[in-house]
This record gives sequence, structure tokens and C-alpha cells, in this order.
Amino acid sequence: IIIESGGDNVTTTFSPALADYTIYIVDVSGGDKYPRKGGLGIETSDLLVINKIDLAPSIGADLNVMERDAKIVRKNKPYVLVNCKTDQGIEQVARHLIHDVLFDEPPKNMITQVKS
Repeated sequence: IIIESGGDNVTTTFSPALADYTIYIVDVSGGDKYPRKGGLGIETSDLLVINKIDLAPSIGADLNVMERDAKIVRKNKPYVLVNCKTDQGIEQVARHLIHDVLFDEPPKNMITQVKS
């Protein structure tokens, strides 16, 4: 699994072709145009995570626009809107990993909170 946040350019060091599963993470502070810009990670990763959705009102980003653009750019590939501070969307990310990587159904009791 390769997890890359937008702008880190991990793919210049590690080839996504060598990974069984890739997650590309962007945050709302980049603006609601971020998904529309496309790019390798946004378009081809197995899962796109749009993080820090709680910041959207503060910077004038429209989550509906981000969702619409993610659907268009990614076609049928999954994406999840996440707020790690409140755990919103974390369970969805975990379910994608369990289903897509482990090929299994999620356990009935799943730990989705991480202490920092």
C-alpha cells in the first residue's frame, strides 16, 4: 500500500505500479478546485481521500463542488470526504481497505479512532 498526500511526490521515489493499492490524500485547504485539476494521484489512485473538510467554510471551499469534480475526474473510482479530528469518513476509509485490500467484510466491532 502506498499512501501519498498531495504535493509529497512519493511516486517519484516509489512507483505506484509496485503497490497493490494506492491512496492519495488531499486537503480542503488547497481549495475546491483541487479535484478538478486532476493529476496522476487524483485520477488513478485506488482511493482518493479529501481530508480536513471542516476547513471548507473558513476558506470558502464548496464540498459539493469537490464531490462533483471528484466524481467526474475519477469516473467510477471511490473517494471519501474525511475530517480526522471528528473521525468523519474514517470508517469509510477503513471499509475500503478491508474490502479492496483484504477482500473481506468488515468486522462487526471496528476500531476507527486514533489517538494523537
